[in-house]
Amino acid sequence: MNRPCILVIEDEQHIAGGLVFNLEAEGYRVLLAESGEAGLELLQQEKIDLLVLDLMLPGISGYEVCRRLREKLPRLPVLILSARSEERDRIKGLKLGADDYLTKPFSLDEFLLRVGGMLKRSEWYRPDTTGEIIFGNNRVDLSEGLADGRRGEIRLTEQEIRLLQVFFEHEGEILSRGELLQRAWGMDPATETRTLDNFVARLRKYFESDPAEPRHFLTVRGRGYRFVPNPTGEQES
Repeated sequence: MNRPCILVIEDEQHIAGGLVFNLEAEGYRVLLAESGEAGLELLQQEKIDLLVLDLMLPGISGYEVCRRLREKLPRLPVLILSARSEERDRIKGLKLGADDYLTKPFSLDEFLLRVGGMLKRSEWYRPDTTGEIIFGNNRVDLSEGLADGRRGEIRLTEQEIRLLQVFFEHEGEILSRGELLQRAWGMDPATETRTLDNFVARLRKYFESDPAEPRHFLTVRGRGYRFVPNPTGEQES
């Protein structure tokens, strides 16, 4: 069986060396690039199964790497590692298409769990929901990873597809944060992370006529989120 290939783009040698050593110890094939430009070249030359991406790089930034690769590889799992811990940095990375975000310093065990979970979901994920899902003025094809929303055609990332599938399969139900993290990310339900909220905000920008007053992807205060395909009357937001 072919080993998953992981590309690490990281310029700090002591961090890069540790990541490569531990990923190889887990049985992965690992490629290392020390700049964004070198990383983009490897993404063109090699079949990569997962990208581990630092943000602060010489030359072009990790943000720019993420933006460029999403134009041609919308489904590649991307895990950002960064010393930038402020919420706006996390939001910016996720908006550009990253699937997850860990701040430095991070737990090696948690890093390896995130990598293993992302690869497993990417390998085994097959949308159970077939055909087109239509709600409001939106149309979503999970099997093709394409959608038509308020901004026109959207190429969905693998993580966006997984989250949408969970919502579609449980339409009308209140799903707790823990349930969504477990079902869409494979995370421990008790994990403290804002990643889920940032992804819901992204779906609202894609599909809500007014993201500030959502009608389909609703927050149920103190309980979680709910997807409502055909809202009637007043809804919680």
